[in-house]
Amino acid sequence: MNYELLIIPLAYILDLVFGDPQWYWHPVRLIGRLIERLENKLNTERINKIFCGAVLVILVVGLTVFGIGGILKLARLIHPFLFYIVSILFIYFSLSIRALAAEAIKIYKNLESGDIQKARNNLSLIVGRDTLGLNEQEIIRATVETVAESTMDGIIAPLFYAFLGGPVMAWVYKAINTLDSMVGYRNERFKEFGYVSAKLDGWLNFIPSKITCFLISVSIFCSGKRWLCSLKEAKRFLLSGPGANSDAVEAAMSGGLGVQLGGQNFYDSVAVEKPFIGQAVEPLSIKHIRQSVSIAYISSALMLVIGVVVFKKG
Repeated sequence: MNYELLIIPLAYILDLVFGDPQWYWHPVRLIGRLIERLENKLNTERINKIFCGAVLVILVVGLTVFGIGGILKLARLIHPFLFYIVSILFIYFSLSIRALAAEAIKIYKNLESGDIQKARNNLSLIVGRDTLGLNEQEIIRATVETVAESTMDGIIAPLFYAFLGGPVMAWVYKAINTLDSMVGYRNERFKEFGYVSAKLDGWLNFIPSKITCFLISVSIFCSGKRWLCSLKEAKRFLLSGPGANSDAVEAAMSGGLGVQLGGQNFYDSVAVEKPFIGQAVEPLSIKHIRQSVSIAYISSALMLVIGVVVFKKG
């Protein structure tokens, strides 16, 4: 029996059952603490910031590969069964299917009960934009946009790279994605220092974003909604570069739900204008949060099935 074929499905099931563990030693948290320490030392005015940002990427990715690869090699030397267990755990740690759904549903329930302040607080835990003062529709929009984007970088992309190169490749992706989330901003502090991290994250998400658009459209078809509109909206970004990854998956989601996303957001009190995405066939309402979560779940299952079939044939 090809036990390696079971590693990713078992990791997927673990995530559905237990969600993302909030452990101090979780690999994402370890990488995050490493980035913080290195950024404080490397992000200075004395040396070219783009060069220092590239050094940060090399160190973080290199140490991630060394750590994950070393643990897997040691596990294999001890016993093949231990290698499979560790591989399952590492891929499980790279996924955030249940965690994404749980955070979005919290906001849904807050809005359902009329507690808009709690909804803003919970939203602030999953987005980088300012949430103070957002009205109900703006909270819904931000949540749906986050579910769409996280379907790509929290579910489909890790699965894609896990199928391509196992736990090590999945964690190369997660390391770069974490770098982008921490230093890939266009503000004064990170505009140059985070340039390499942001570019690499964009290129690594380029193919997964296209796959995510397709899977979202198929999921919307399975849900009996506007799948042709989803495809039509996503098609606008089909030939766009890595800079449009998030816009592409948001377009697929917005077209399928029949809502309009995008517009003005504030980051550290600075207004940032994003193009409007999709047509406002119907106004945003809390039901769209639940619908977007359902689409994320179906998309993840489709990716798992497709990956297993392709991997098996390979």
